[in-house]
Amino acid sequence: MPLYAAIDLHSNNSVLCVLDESDRIVFSKRLPNNLSAIAQALQDCPGQVQGVAVESTYNGYWLVDGLMDASFTLHLVHTLESAILTEARPRADYQALNTVPGIGKALALTIALTSGDMSRFASAGNFASYARKVDSRRESNGKKKGSGNTKCGNKHLAWAFIEAAHFAVRYDETIRRWFQRKCAKTLQVVAIKAVAHKLARACYHVMKSGQPFDAARAFG
Repeated sequence: MPLYAAIDLHSNNSVLCVLDESDRIVFSKRLPNNLSAIAQALQDCPGQVQGVAVESTYNGYWLVDGLMDASFTLHLVHTLESAILTEARPRADYQALNTVPGIGKALALTIALTSGDMSRFASAGNFASYARKVDSRRESNGKKKGSGNTKCGNKHLAWAFIEAAHFAVRYDETIRRWFQRKCAKTLQVVAIKAVAHKLARACYHVMKSGQPFDAARAFG
């Protein structure tokens, strides 16, 4: 199966994203800036990597040289986003996702391509569950008796919505206030998961309707 990869290089980590011919994400993960780890992740993908797009930056020589030595075909691009956007052919759901705070081009592509046809989800709750943003637990007589399979659903969506939540509370005033109120009642890690849950539900609606995100409705 032909695969196409792109790497977003940062100072101490890199985000590797691999798509198949149908623009479906088969791998997406933040990895340490370690050549062996990145090369191994590419080699472990379920198919043949046809090429790797890497952002052309002054500090990326070690990655470009190392992957070429490992027999990968490299394509230097001005930005990672331009390479992925060309490959993924953005759709209406992608455009709608770009109105959601905390979601930029890369996360919008991850969410849109991974989610697929939204008609397969009966409700926002079903989609949030698929994105691993709903707790799985069993109760009896008001007491917790155990948890279900926390690995059900899609790990790429789970990662994407947590990333989006961190950015949203940093840059959106409405979401930040909601997050701070939540933090006053619970642990910060629980509060950020709650933001991710609300974003997942909101994204279900914007992708299905094509309407822009409404912060007051989602976090009011």
